[in-house]
Amino acid sequence: MRDLREGVTYVWTTPTMRAAIWVAFLANLTAYPFSNGLLPYIAREVYGTGQTGLGYLSASYAVGSLAGSVVLSVAGGIRVARLMIGSTVVWYIVLFVFAHLQSMPAAIACLVLIGFSQSLCMISLAVILMRTASEHFRGRVMGVRMLVIYGLPLGLLAAGTLIDEVGFAATATLYAAAGLTLMLGIALHWRSDLWHPHAPANAR
Repeated sequence: MRDLREGVTYVWTTPTMRAAIWVAFLANLTAYPFSNGLLPYIAREVYGTGQTGLGYLSASYAVGSLAGSVVLSVAGGIRVARLMIGSTVVWYIVLFVFAHLQSMPAAIACLVLIGFSQSLCMISLAVILMRTASEHFRGRVMGVRMLVIYGLPLGLLAAGTLIDEVGFAATATLYAAAGLTLMLGIALHWRSDLWHPHAPANAR
């Protein structure tokens, strides 16, 4: 518990890490529910498909994630904080489009893009945390990072209620709009730590 307290304090008092942790929490709360827990519902209720269709949807998201990881691993000279912001914005924009699709092929293409942008965002976020944290605190910082996945069950619970009330498209639109707005707010609030080209998080 002492280590956890120290990790939380360290993250909270380091602006770059605090911004990255907020991005991770926001993604788990408002973006991951649609590619993780709700995908079986989407396959059945929105596209009227069964297990095979769900397999295609899940695989397309995984292919996009793999492609993003490969691209980022071979690319060099990237300002990772800017990449994190840009890829998260793209993630929410594509999620907004995905919310209104009725065609399986278009949904598969969207999920590839969602997986791709998700991968760029999360890898960049991890790089920022590891680059910013001192060697002594890296384990504790990554432990705090793992705790923010609890935003996912909160997002899923709220989404289930909202879908019953207003439908899938409206719920996904609301989540995408809220996520995009809050992400831009994070980028604006911590612009000197995340966007400035000479910020440590953007070191090449």
